[in-house]
Amino acid sequence: MTISGPEQPLVRVLYDDSRHDWRDASRPRPVRIHLWEPDAPPAGPAPLVVVSHGTGGSGGHMEWLVRPLREAGLRVLALDHHGNNFVDGYEPEGFLHVWERPRDVSFALDELARERPLGPVGAAGFSLGAHTAVALAGTRLDTDVLWAVLSGDVPLPDIPEFPGVLEAYRKKYPDDLSVRRAIDGAGADLSDARVRAVFQVAPGVGGFVTPGSLAAVRVPVGIRWGGADTVNPYGADTRPYLEHIPTASGRCVGAHVRHDDFFAPEPADPAVRHRVGGEAAGFFARHLR
Repeated sequence: MTISGPEQPLVRVLYDDSRHDWRDASRPRPVRIHLWEPDAPPAGPAPLVVVSHGTGGSGGHMEWLVRPLREAGLRVLALDHHGNNFVDGYEPEGFLHVWERPRDVSFALDELARERPLGPVGAAGFSLGAHTAVALAGTRLDTDVLWAVLSGDVPLPDIPEFPGVLEAYRKKYPDDLSVRRAIDGAGADLSDARVRAVFQVAPGVGGFVTPGSLAAVRVPVGIRWGGADTVNPYGADTRPYLEHIPTASGRCVGAHVRHDDFFAPEPADPAVRHRVGGEAAGFFARHLR
């Protein structure tokens, strides 16, 4: 555990004994959490927003989203997802077993709830993290589509953070039976009843989610995307969420906004991430109070 200052998070590594470490099956799955308390804590339990990072990112580097949430009086919990964060390094399952991410969130919430009562909970995420957030509201993966990708029948889009990810995956799971076993439960309902609202930024995996599960979402969902996003294009990734979730609303944050404007050191639009962070804070202030 580390505490670095008033604006720095409390950082802890939790261990989920129900799942194993992808690098060593004899060890439990690590879930690193970054926990910020609100700038002005309320008298009772503060609303809590869980933040899920994008592919290959880190919860500790989501400042553009965390800061406005804290300034709005919200408690913020960000996670480092095992095998998919740059702090610990990458494993192919971290990029392909995306259903493990919402399980990380529910596990972390369980651990925090043992320490003190939780206030109302919301979930926010960027890119793959945006899928993580909405999975907590009940969306489910289409295992037929997932199988088609992992078996090589359907091309997997390039993942710049892990070139050759599918080849690395098939080295660990060399035959169809081992893949089938690995993805058992991938289409399960991973909803968490504690999550009352979801905010997605440049969401991914929209084409992997079943329309029926999207239609069954009942919590408010806010969505923001860039018009020049070629990593998670609107038609393939954002539109399924926006059109099939009955509670969803959103808008394009700029015709020229790219995916990497939300994380690049020198983005083409340096203000967009801060605008979207402020809109996320306003969204949760309305729906978690």
